Amino acid sequence: MSRTWYRVALAREGHEPVVVAASGEHMGVAIETAQATLAGSWAVAVDVVAATGIVPLGESVGKSGVVQLGAAPTGTPRFRFPSGALPQLGATAGLAAIGRGFTTRPDPELLVIEGQTDAGDLVDLFLGMIERLPAADNLEVRVLDDFGGGDVTDVWLTSRVDAKKVLRFLDEHDRDLIENGHIEINVYVRAHKATLRLSEHKTVLWIAEAGALAAEVATWFGELGIPRAAELVTVASVPHFHYRPAKSLDRKKLTDALFRDRLRRVARLKSA
Repeated sequence: MSRTWYRVALAREGHEPVVVAASGEHMGVAIETAQATLAGSWAVAVDVVAATGIVPLGESVGKSGVVQLGAAPTGTPRFRFPSGALPQLGATAGLAAIGRGFTTRPDPELLVIEGQTDAGDLVDLFLGMIERLPAADNLEVRVLDDFGGGDVTDVWLTSRVDAKKVLRFLDEHDRDLIENGHIEINVYVRAHKATLRLSEHKTVLWIAEAGALAAEVATWFGELGIPRAAELVTVASVPHFHYRPAKSLDRKKLTDALFRDRLRRVARLKSA
């Protein structure tokens, strides 16, 4: 299996971020390999080596698969990004204010409340929001067009379900769905014409007609430890990459798993 080299910026408590080069069958493998070489570190930016012209050479490559490249560029963030999306190394201007929080996004027709948290709390935040929903009617999984060379977005839908079934399904597939940056998850609340979404950028959104449950959703974010923010900066605001975790299912195996779990593929959307 072919391997690709990546530059990965790593942050640690009490240290300035550094950059290493690591290889892997896909980006998620390289990120995990890089983090494993520096105790207590987490990835904060990434780039493809081929795009930079920097190819690691030397005996150390064959021994460890990781090469130390020095200090990270000035302005590299230290935020613990949830698994699935990272800013491009060297293109992080504008992320100085990134952090945990939620805000109401301006929209002329819909209520859109968006929140984000760091890596350690994403699963608890999303599942905690689902637990607080007055109802959960369907779960939709969108396998996006940038995953595994699919070139189309596959839309998978459950039959009518309840919140307990949604929670159980997502808890069983957290690594392949919640932590995968090529996946969007939607929980439909039909009585309120609303959707609770986990975006491919790993933010949690409440999207509703007629301002449904605006006060309640703000309360839920607060109960889950997410403060209201005057401004919410996300990884979507800068050049970035999406990836799936190491030891997660590729597109073909994930498709097979969704089919086995009795989701129906209801649409195939071509790339714009």
